[in-house]
Amino acid sequence: MFTVFGATGNTGSVVANLLLDKGKRVRAVVRDPKKAEALRARGAELVTGDVTDRDTVVKALAGAEGAYLLVPPDRASNDLVTYGRTVVDNYVAGLTQHKVPHAVMLSSVGAQVPSGTGLIVIAHYAETTLPKANSTKFTFVRAAYFMENLLANAYPIKHDGVLPVFGGGEGYPFSMVATRDIGDTAGAALLAPPAQTEVIELQGPQQYSMNDAAAAASKIVGRPVTTKVLPFDAVVPTLAQVGLSPNVAGLFREMLEAFAKGHAGWEAKGRSVTGKVPLADVLRRGLA
Repeated sequence: MFTVFGATGNTGSVVANLLLDKGKRVRAVVRDPKKAEALRARGAELVTGDVTDRDTVVKALAGAEGAYLLVPPDRASNDLVTYGRTVVDNYVAGLTQHKVPHAVMLSSVGAQVPSGTGLIVIAHYAETTLPKANSTKFTFVRAAYFMENLLANAYPIKHDGVLPVFGGGEGYPFSMVATRDIGDTAGAALLAPPAQTEVIELQGPQQYSMNDAAAAASKIVGRPVTTKVLPFDAVVPTLAQVGLSPNVAGLFREMLEAFAKGHAGWEAKGRSVTGKVPLADVLRRGLA
């Protein structure tokens, strides 16, 4: 039995379906069972609950030979870091009680850095705290910047022909990865556990600049799309307009600044994996 948290999300759904494709038993942990009917129809066992509830997490891990762990996004949180630590601590409790042999944790590029990286500090906490469950081997999938993050700009891309870029560097190529590749990598790791805890550094098939993203978007929406540089001071008010809390938007700003300053990057540790999904495919799904 494999337990998959966030089983209806962008990465968890890929993990759950890959395991089902391989004939494995899957326990899918979801907040809304209505969104998991397709998984139930394929034979998955559903556990309804929230990862902030320790009893739900512990119950979901009972009897598991492997688990996919992540800290689900909470766009409205007023204290996202504390929320993330609570989720990680619950995983430690469940893995310790049930002695799950192997777990894959969705981590992030820059997770080796202890502070000053915004949202990524939650991944750092996960990588340094989960090993307290010392009966479990871990695969930490340090994913590059999500390609899907660019789709938060779908409205200005489609209606104004503009892709906002905070802080400049619009011509600088950097690592991105599709959530499909994250799910595939995590699922493959669950099916072939490592001999000891490992780190996977995961990026897409090539590096892309924001100008590259704008050019790809132009072809998809059928109109010119250009990058527009905005100051970092515009991050919080801009993200607030699309529903992020001031706390989450502030952490996102800190993360973007960490990338821009080179504070958060690859450690060149562990195993390097290259995904297959090109940026155009991700943009097409969100813009076409």
